[in-house]
Order: sequence, then C-alpha cells, then structure tokens
Amino acid sequence: MPHSDDLLWGALGDISRFAALLTMAELGVADHLARGPLSTPELARRAGAHAPSLRRVLRELAAMDLVRAVEADAETDAETDAETDAEADAYELTERGGALRSDAPGFVRSSIRMLGEEGFWYAMRMLPDTVRTGRSAFIEQYGPLYDYLARKPESSTLFDDYMAARAVPFTEGLSERYAFPATGTMVDVAGGKGHILATVLRANPGLRGVLMDLEHVVDHARRALAEEGLAERTEVVAGDFFAAVPSGGDVYLLASILHNWDDEDCVKILTNVRTAMNPGGRVLILEVVLPDDERPHLGKDIDLRMLAIFNGGAERSREEYAALLGRAGLAMSDVVELGSGASLIEARQR
Repeated sequence: MPHSDDLLWGALGDISRFAALLTMAELGVADHLARGPLSTPELARRAGAHAPSLRRVLRELAAMDLVRAVEADAETDAETDAETDAEADAYELTERGGALRSDAPGFVRSSIRMLGEEGFWYAMRMLPDTVRTGRSAFIEQYGPLYDYLARKPESSTLFDDYMAARAVPFTEGLSERYAFPATGTMVDVAGGKGHILATVLRANPGLRGVLMDLEHVVDHARRALAEEGLAERTEVVAGDFFAAVPSGGDVYLLASILHNWDDEDCVKILTNVRTAMNPGGRVLILEVVLPDDERPHLGKDIDLRMLAIFNGGAERSREEYAALLGRAGLAMSDVVELGSGASLIEARQR
C-alpha cells in the first residue's frame, strides 16, 4: 500500500498529467504520429501549436509512456528545414499512446476531451463550493446540463460521442450476459443516439425498438439508427420522461439516467415507466452500482462528477436502487454484472 504522502503528492501531479492528456487529445497528437515519428517543429506545424510549448508537453507525455523520444533525421522528418534542425527532437507514438487516436477502439480520447470541456472542467474546479452549499456550482453558473448542451452544439456532439464510446464495453457485456425476449418492443428512455438500442436489436432480430429523448437529440438518433440499417425496426420520439414515456413496451431501458437525479425524481421516472409498460414487462437499469465497502471503485469517481454537475444526482448501491424501485411499485428481480464497473438491474411490476 503506498504511503499516504505518496497518494497525496500523486493526486497533485494528476492535474498536470490530465492537462497533458487533454492537450494530446485536443491537438490530435496521436493521429499526427500514427504514420511514424515527427520532429517537434513539424508536429507543432501539423497540430497548429507553438513548438517550444508543445515540446514541454511531449516531455510529460513521454514520462507517461504515451510518446517516445527518437533521434530526428532526414528520414524521420523530411520537411524540417535547416533553420530548425538544432531543435528538431522527434517523437513517436507508443502502443499505449495509440489509445488516443481518433480511430482507436474504446473511449479514452472522447472521455478526456469531455472532462476537459469548459463546463465540465469548471464543475470539478468548483466542487468545494458545491460541497459548501449543497448546490451544484455548475448549475449556478451554466444552468442544467442538458439545457447547457442544447445551447452549445459542439459540446453536445462531444457529449454524445463520449456517451456512445463509454457505452461500448457495457453494451458488449449486455448482449452477451442478458437474455432479451425473442419478440416484443424495447423502449430506450433518453437513449441518446441509440447506440445501446442498436446493439440489442442487432442481436435480437425479433425485437422492435422505440427511442425517446429530448427534441434536440432525436434527429441525431434517427440518422444514427438509419445508418445502422434499423430505420424500419425503430421509432424515434421526442419527450420528457418526467411527464410520460412511450406506452406498450415489453422492455424499458434506463441507461445512465437515474444517476443524474435525486431520489424523488428517480421515483417519478420509474413510476412513469411502470405505468406505461405492458403486463409482464421489465425495466432494465444500466448503471455503475457502488460497493458496500471502502475499496477503490469507478463508481466513487463518477459519483463526484454527479455531485459536481447535478443537484441530487448520485451513484447508488444495490440496496438504494432496490428502495427506489419499491417506492415506484417495482421489485428488483436480478442484477447482472457487465464488467467495466457496470451492472444491469432487472425489475418487474410487483
């Protein structure tokens, strides 16, 4: 177990390391190095960066084993002119750094960019104020998250990409570990671009899908589902889950939804789902479920983001989800571990 001082000093260094990661992600350094080493001046030219400043970031990235210094020569960078040869140190991408390429599987790059986005960065910076007041400093400054994203299309796209990429390991586990009904209708409540719905429908050809989300999201969802060849098997509708959800579904999916809201709001959402579902239907809640002990866990990290961004949003334990379901007239019937820290909670009408 590391000494407590090592943990504290390590946490202080994390802010610098994250800033270096964010710079690498925003400037597309991994993409620029994907075909081979480049001198720092040439890399800076391609990335639109100030070479001496970029060199200092590359030094930190090299210490993190994301890039590696190599000798610069004519083969490394034929375009470096004689005037910059004296400073023409060069770097290549490591295997670990390849995870930050824009075409790499997983969600590292999009996660870094999303957490470094203006509002999200502010939310974490202002966490002490949120803890002092019990009210999200982010909301005080920018308003509710989804209103903020609706005003900022670029941030909204980044958030959608992050959520889609983040869901990949969950959806893979979902299709492999949970048995969906052979026929019927699945309603994806606040399903974003429909990445989870599409995965389920491809694996279950007898199911149809309905995706509900906010007005500014649904056009993106329609296009995404059409690109997946699922336009004929899906319906996309705009709506507010606090008012109602589409009726007549056999399976209702709430993926990364309930952790955004306080207990009273969660009960309202779940009650609306119970009212809308067909007899014998089921509710599937995909969330990170907190452990009951003090060991490190992804959910504890995410919980602080929920605290920073939402008023009342929180990660919850299995027992806390069971209590919410009970208040909504539902009963927990199964919990399936999906890996990557996620769980699928199944509930049915009592």
